[in-house]
Amino acid sequence: MTPTNHSAPHDNAGAAPDNRAHTLTFKDLPGISEGMLAVLERNGFITPTPIQSRVISQGIAGKDIIGIAQTGTGKTLGFGIPMIERILADKAMKRDSRGLVVLPTRELALQVDETLRKIGATPGMSLGIHTAVLIGGEAMGKQVRAVRLGPDIVIATPGRLIDHLEQGTINLDRVSTIVLDEADHMLDIGFMPQIREIIKRAPKDRQTLLFSATMPDEIAKLAMEHMRLPLRIEVAPQGTSAATVEQEIIIVDRRSKFALLKKTLGDVAPGTPILVFSRTKYGAKDIARGLRSAGITAAEIHSNRSLGQRREALDGFKKHKYQVLVATDIAARGIDVKDIGLVVNYDLPEQSEDYVHRIGRTGRAGKAGKAISFASPDQRRDVQEIERLIRREIPRKSHEGAVMEEGHSDRGGRFVRGGFRGGSRGGRGGHSGRGGGFGSSSGFRASPGGHSESRGHSFSHSGSSDSHGGPRVGSYGTGGRGPRSSGGSRSTGGPRSFRSKYPRPLKTDPSKKESLGTGYRRVFRKGVR
Repeated sequence: MTPTNHSAPHDNAGAAPDNRAHTLTFKDLPGISEGMLAVLERNGFITPTPIQSRVISQGIAGKDIIGIAQTGTGKTLGFGIPMIERILADKAMKRDSRGLVVLPTRELALQVDETLRKIGATPGMSLGIHTAVLIGGEAMGKQVRAVRLGPDIVIATPGRLIDHLEQGTINLDRVSTIVLDEADHMLDIGFMPQIREIIKRAPKDRQTLLFSATMPDEIAKLAMEHMRLPLRIEVAPQGTSAATVEQEIIIVDRRSKFALLKKTLGDVAPGTPILVFSRTKYGAKDIARGLRSAGITAAEIHSNRSLGQRREALDGFKKHKYQVLVATDIAARGIDVKDIGLVVNYDLPEQSEDYVHRIGRTGRAGKAGKAISFASPDQRRDVQEIERLIRREIPRKSHEGAVMEEGHSDRGGRFVRGGFRGGSRGGRGGHSGRGGGFGSSSGFRASPGGHSESRGHSFSHSGSSDSHGGPRVGSYGTGGRGPRSSGGSRSTGGPRSFRSKYPRPLKTDPSKKESLGTGYRRVFRKGVR
């Protein structure tokens, strides 16, 4: 079904500029109950963001919606308010309905849960909305107990939700609203088979809200197949970056990256939260270690860290225990810290689209922010791809005379002018300063034969561093045992190809489509989490 386009240019075509989205309050939006308005005001939510002002009333009216918006624009309240309003209305009419939010990462799940609990369970004026989070990295038993309590909303990552469905610990019979958040990211990391299976198991008579920063063909196809006359609400062109973020690219030799990072951090006002992105978990670990050796409070977050360690790092960053958080792209869409003053792309992202999500961590809520990206001399093409995506040229500076080379980047793994590039999945090269470049009775009931049913509950169960403290660096053409590359291999006199721990078959490999558990996700991920 072709979506109805409610993008900003179409809404205002032929009319004078309309700035109401910036002056409206939540009280001006049709459909929001008095109780919800009181809770919003109590929590300091007065003025809706553009995506909220366009989505909330349509969502409360029961429309299926495709929302296209930049990261950090308030999408959680955009889908959270309509979902909670529907659950409250159904409760008043003695009907059972539940909400399901599906999203790509643990961090984003925890962030959404925090926001929904703030709205649904505000002390002194609670709306009586309870949530459960189903994510990898936590014991299944703990999650089963949470489901037995009958939550109104479940927030889940696709792999773990499929695990619960296959084990019969959860059932989607009473789901009335499904939210697919960051749908393009779920597509990128190979979650589309799980998404289709989840939708297949949910009631057909439901409301579906899909949010994405971009609209790939596969996401558009999913919407056409499983949504009913969806409204497409687009508040900014796909791939655009926030206007409040000042962007800059510094051309720097790989071996000078860490020294430049320390200098960059030293130029920032003391106490300013800073987010540093590395493309690999090994690079993130070494960068954080080097910063700590330099006397800078730093934490790291990547796939080698346990869920508890990730939570501690994020909480410490929010509470200013750590000034710097070093992260891989696992955190690009899952960090909600409003006062991040600087984002540093220590490595350019593997996917150009991730650049928008990375820098979207700063300049939030209308505040000014800054993003600095380090690019190696042989990354001209990568920079051009980013500029083409965001439709603007990014100012460039040179560090110690480094300049962009004229040669092109070759994805085939050959030596070309401008340096060695990895294979087709090798990524963007030049990262981490390391020489090589690569890369029940209602609701969710127990299924027959599953755990004992809990009646009345809706969601019932059925590197090392060098002498300067920075990451160790190396150069091409050196003899002997060189430093470990950021991909995990060793340099022995020249660049070596990266051999992944996991095989990476094409997404269309039919032999993998029957496997819907979390192992499938790990095989199909792009790059290293």
